[in-house]
Amino acid sequence: MMPSSDLDALLAQGGDALRTLRRDLHAHPELRFEERRTADVVADYLTSLGYTVDRGMAGTGVVASLPGKDPARGIVLRADMDALPIQEANTFAHASCHHGVMHACGHDGHTTMLLGAARVLREMPQLPGSVHFVFQPGEEGGAGAKKMIDDGLFARFPTQAVFGMHNWPTLPAGEFGLRTGPIMAAGVRFRITIRGKGAHAAQPHLGLDPIPLACSMVLQCQTLTARHKDPVAPAVVSVCMMHAGDTDNVIPDTVELRGTIRTLSSAVLNQLQDDIRRIGDGLAAAYGAAIETEFFQYYPATVNTKPETALCEQVIRETFGDAATHADVPPNMTSEDFGFMLEAKPGAYVLIGNAPRGETGVGLHHPAYDFNDDILNDGVRYWVALAQGYYQTKSND
Repeated sequence: MMPSSDLDALLAQGGDALRTLRRDLHAHPELRFEERRTADVVADYLTSLGYTVDRGMAGTGVVASLPGKDPARGIVLRADMDALPIQEANTFAHASCHHGVMHACGHDGHTTMLLGAARVLREMPQLPGSVHFVFQPGEEGGAGAKKMIDDGLFARFPTQAVFGMHNWPTLPAGEFGLRTGPIMAAGVRFRITIRGKGAHAAQPHLGLDPIPLACSMVLQCQTLTARHKDPVAPAVVSVCMMHAGDTDNVIPDTVELRGTIRTLSSAVLNQLQDDIRRIGDGLAAAYGAAIETEFFQYYPATVNTKPETALCEQVIRETFGDAATHADVPPNMTSEDFGFMLEAKPGAYVLIGNAPRGETGVGLHHPAYDFNDDILNDGVRYWVALAQGYYQTKSND
């Protein structure tokens, strides 16, 4: 492995440039599958380092490989690039210059840390196998990871294991969280359309009011997780949108409900989808309405495999110390499309602390969120140590 003093020198050389790069990305956010400028910045940076860059998977994806001694061996280090449709509340100099779009989840930081790792690893002796740096579009609801896989990511870049990392505002800067098994939930979104018959508000008997049926549907969805599944199996059903009517004295024809299901088990997720369909069918039959239920934007659970998680834990302990290592963090009910990669390959997804020490970090997807630049070098150091550690461990098997 590279001596710590040499790595420190390389990190010091690139620190200011990474901060500038991260803030530039933050100021120019782009929504899923629109990351054209971001992809250009990433590709130009990698090209300046001497990498051959592959572009176009999932539309705006960027991949660069550091060849190893055995080209048949390889690992993927993945960062996401897209922003969110949120109006930024921050007023600092690098705030978003695009109205209604901001990096509220730290993907600007994830991209920058992986670019920093590509720079440092390029300066190291050749590893036994390759390192594929994957800059993925469309994580926020677009299943960009699946699209890159479908476009031939693993066929074109031989991969033995995949690794991802996400900043976490409830962890202090310099600390890491991970766990074996599910660390992020499976998720699916739903749309329920209830069709009745409109009427004057003073003559409800002449129509079929869909609003009470919608209210019943919401209440029934809330009871599913409390009474229709094993209580020790975590699950959330949230109805988050209800659209009905245009005025206050007319019963509308239709109501639309939209929401999401999150679980740590694909079996539970499937069960809850079946339950929601059955409730809709029952209410429709009882009241003579039509109820259509649609599920979309499925993400599998993000499930870390045991050997790869153990390796990540070892790397974090050796690099950052025991006090900075949280090896059994609770799973989170948010979803992450890195789960598609972990369905295809073994690997692990870890959390890197984003909160300034002694403070509470602003939450992900909040309009006042910003990535903590103080952890950029921590992320680079982790990626470098992981790539080294993976091949050192595998070489000794």
